[in-house]
Amino acid sequence: MLKFTKMQGLGNDYVYMDAINQQIDNASELAKKVSDRHFGIGSDGLILICESKIADFKMRMFNSDGSEAEMCGNGIRCVGKFVYDKKLTNKTVLSIETFAGIKHLNLNIENGKVKTVRVDMGEPILDPKKIPVISEEQIVKNLKIKVQDKDFIFSCVSMGNPHAITIVENVSEFDVDKYGKVVEINETFPKKTNVEFIEIIDKQHVKMRVWERGAGETLACGTGACATTVACFLNGLTERKIKVELLGGILDIYWNDKDNHVYMTGPAVTVFEGTLE
Repeated sequence: MLKFTKMQGLGNDYVYMDAINQQIDNASELAKKVSDRHFGIGSDGLILICESKIADFKMRMFNSDGSEAEMCGNGIRCVGKFVYDKKLTNKTVLSIETFAGIKHLNLNIENGKVKTVRVDMGEPILDPKKIPVISEEQIVKNLKIKVQDKDFIFSCVSMGNPHAITIVENVSEFDVDKYGKVVEINETFPKKTNVEFIEIIDKQHVKMRVWERGAGETLACGTGACATTVACFLNGLTERKIKVELLGGILDIYWNDKDNHVYMTGPAVTVFEGTLE
């Protein structure tokens, strides 16, 4: 019997399990099982809360296809809520170890529960080799890729995981599935990529839909919203502090020019809890 909590951040939903107080074997296969929306719990993946020797907790994240990913911005907010609400900690400032480095969280508490979380997402990675993306540009802002009947221009940023951002005219009506799954596996991206399709509303407001590597289109992506903010500012399209409107809601993103860190603030919500046989 495994205890789990279903949580979501802007509709980006994961199954969360305490891997400190219960043993979890073969997490990759378990992720595929619990993610199935017909025969399982239904989620974008599985997130384990583990012990850490270098931070307060360690987060391991598995996509719905069983692949392990570096980080998830919406997911890590819910990790903060999980450990506080379940009294695994009484801290409101936390460090979380991820495969994209240690992230720092500030928990906003209402009535004894975490309502929103501000995450220091660290510095954006712009070096093509570290993203990774095959390009001769020092900062990738003009990557041309033709997909079927359409030409795209991408900017590429890593927030610990790779992102390719492109502008479209009407993101609400755009066929994300048709193009996203092709761009994800394009040979230009050695480790595949997450794909953000965005529409600029004004200097402080961007609409975004995301095709997540290993999961398909999701309602929100925190690292994608951060990468989008960086890409938009670098291209002179927005300010450093913007609202990113996703299918699941709005994230407040700020790329601080003083420390070069990207800060993300958004909600974390518990959906339900249960046990898995």
